[in-house]
Amino acid sequence: MNHQPDRARFSAMEHGTQADWKIISGHFADFAKGLPARVLTHLQLLDGDYGGFPVDRLEHSLQTATRAYRDGRDEAYVVMALLHDIGDTLGTFNHPEIGAAMLRPFVSEQLHWIANTHGVFQGYYFFHYIGGDRDMRESYRGHPHFEACAEFCEKYDQAAFDPKYDSAPLSFFEPMVGRVFARPITSIYAKAAAEAAG
Repeated sequence: MNHQPDRARFSAMEHGTQADWKIISGHFADFAKGLPARVLTHLQLLDGDYGGFPVDRLEHSLQTATRAYRDGRDEAYVVMALLHDIGDTLGTFNHPEIGAAMLRPFVSEQLHWIANTHGVFQGYYFFHYIGGDRDMRESYRGHPHFEACAEFCEKYDQAAFDPKYDSAPLSFFEPMVGRVFARPITSIYAKAAAEAAG
């Protein structure tokens, strides 16, 4: 088997060596640095996707984040607002879980919970029109983050379908995404990422 000098030599992980993992760790650092750009590229897939809504899904995301930013929310909150529906493309039936999984290493437990659960809370505004239970969110009543999620949906998410709203462009949020995604706070790989970042 022909091995490249910048690649590990094992064919099964059980045969890996310290030298192999030094090579892999070096690649991980470079790959991790590109995460914000990959996230934003994926978010742009929502551009032009209306799904019958008054604005396309990218505009909805920008509008949600802009509203949160203008209301004085911190960067992690604004980035969560920007990415809360990023899962629409791959998670048609579970989009909140996709966005929440991407955000989880980089945001607080509360922000992760909001992203993961906002679909049920957003349903308060429309489930009754499609044969569902608008009060489904009541099953979470008493949870420490119930009010925070209800507030996110009321103030930013459900209100972000206005074709006349002056949303900030995606470029405005790029530095925020870069900063939030620069250092994981809850990840089994956090130590490796911190060491790689120097």
